[in-house]
Amino acid sequence: MSDDRRPLLFVLLGSAVLVTGVLHLSFVPRYLPDDVLLTVLTLGTGWATYTLVFYALGRVVAAPAGQEFPNMRAADIGIAVLLVSLLFLLVFDAVGVPLEGLVGVYALPALGIYVGLALIGWSIGRRTEAINEIAR
Repeated sequence: MSDDRRPLLFVLLGSAVLVTGVLHLSFVPRYLPDDVLLTVLTLGTGWATYTLVFYALGRVVAAPAGQEFPNMRAADIGIAVLLVSLLFLLVFDAVGVPLEGLVGVYALPALGIYVGLALIGWSIGRRTEAINEIAR
């Protein structure tokens, strides 16, 4: 990556980490039990910034000059893990498993969502850095 664009990538990384932390630690606990709409909106925004964190990390860590062109297998796995985890959450909700009493049951699919989003962001970041290196 050229030297003039590297600081912008670190600004993206830092701001995405900050926004993700504020959303997940401040707003989600405030809205979670009572307001479903604001919880979904806050989690969706938090998931987008979380994915941006791993996108920026993928671009910072990538060294495309010495490697072959990265494939998107990690993104495919990430999408699969994300969708299966979301399906498990929907099944839990359809069956009537209460969130308040059984947080541990919801923990594994929630972890799967974050792993899937991290894999998607990481893979797209590596691929973007490789494409930028080819374009230069």
